[in-house]
Amino acid sequence: MTTSACDSPGLLTVDAVIAQLLAQAIAPTARIRLPLSAASGRVLAEDIVAPHDVPAWANSAMDGYAVAAADLQTPMTSLAIDGRLAAGDGSGSALTPSHARRIFTGAPLPAGADTVVAQEHCLREGDRISIPITTLAANVRAQGEELARGSLVLSAGKRLSANEIALLASLGQAKVSVFQPLRIGLLSTGNELREAGSALAAGQIANANGPGLAALFRGWGFDVINSGIVPDQPAALRSAFRALSSQCDVLISSGGVSVGEEDHLKAVVSELGELALWRVAIQPGKPLAFGRVGQRPWLGLPGNPTSALITAMIIAKPYLRRLQGQQHVQEAAYTLSAEFSWPKAKPRRQYLRASLTNSGGVTLHAQQGSAMLSPACASDGLAMIEAGRSLVAGEPVPFLPYASLLS
Repeated sequence: MTTSACDSPGLLTVDAVIAQLLAQAIAPTARIRLPLSAASGRVLAEDIVAPHDVPAWANSAMDGYAVAAADLQTPMTSLAIDGRLAAGDGSGSALTPSHARRIFTGAPLPAGADTVVAQEHCLREGDRISIPITTLAANVRAQGEELARGSLVLSAGKRLSANEIALLASLGQAKVSVFQPLRIGLLSTGNELREAGSALAAGQIANANGPGLAALFRGWGFDVINSGIVPDQPAALRSAFRALSSQCDVLISSGGVSVGEEDHLKAVVSELGELALWRVAIQPGKPLAFGRVGQRPWLGLPGNPTSALITAMIIAKPYLRRLQGQQHVQEAAYTLSAEFSWPKAKPRRQYLRASLTNSGGVTLHAQQGSAMLSPACASDGLAMIEAGRSLVAGEPVPFLPYASLLS
């Protein structure tokens, strides 16, 4: 296996870089209390314990008849009906011995009853009901079967989605304590960049990184201050960094961290703070850097749009999640069957635009250039091939869906 200048030895592995970043992530302390309607996507800042049993009382899981199972000793036992209970009613009086009570889903089980028989299994004739032999506690939601009073429901560090919001609401909790959203200062570097909608002269391109990364970070629940385009000039970079560092928790730039003569970013960061690491064994996205500007952490993403987005999703995301106080920070890959071959091993871990197939496997998009954005829009996620590995069709390959990477 040959090694090109772009794949020179000494590159840090993706896993090593993520581990270094997580080790340096400082947990947040600032928190706010929000109504549930505003808490989706925020990170829980407190443990939640059940204030009562869930369910709070035994209730029916079916429309049917509440009985005592001990009364059902023979097939199709005939019992008199002593009343009815609907959802929202109290439990009423105790069940009359050797009787049945009409009951509806969600209604509390009356004292003396321990079983519910589904209505379709019964035969009613006037005020009597014939009921088959039924298993004790059938169709009954027991008190506390989901959660016992005082038990841990959600741990601090959990990012709240619709599932958690619904659960908190079911417990009667109208507000919740969450960490203050992380403020990301974003800048795009490059003399060639112009904002979308501007007229382009020869050699100029529209800035895709600024809008794309801002949308990505906001989709993860962070606040973004986008300072736009900064030219590849040391003075302009210093000024932009100083302004952003006074407003933000973390600084993220795209471009200017490669080895070209116009890549001044690393020198400026070293001057204003510290350059802690540079260059990762990932493709696309090798020229990724990390350090600090003053006391603010800084991530330098590559300038190629696809490289910037992929390194943000794979490397920046777990770090930013940890800075936000989130407990779970890395995405789990699915193992699928490769419906493609990768005959030549590469010295860097590959993240390839890929799509799911009808047979449950994964296939690659025909275009994998790091400056190409359209393949991502035509793909379902990223297939991952480890450094030094080749692949033949039919072998397992890890797959990271965009559905999880983008949310």
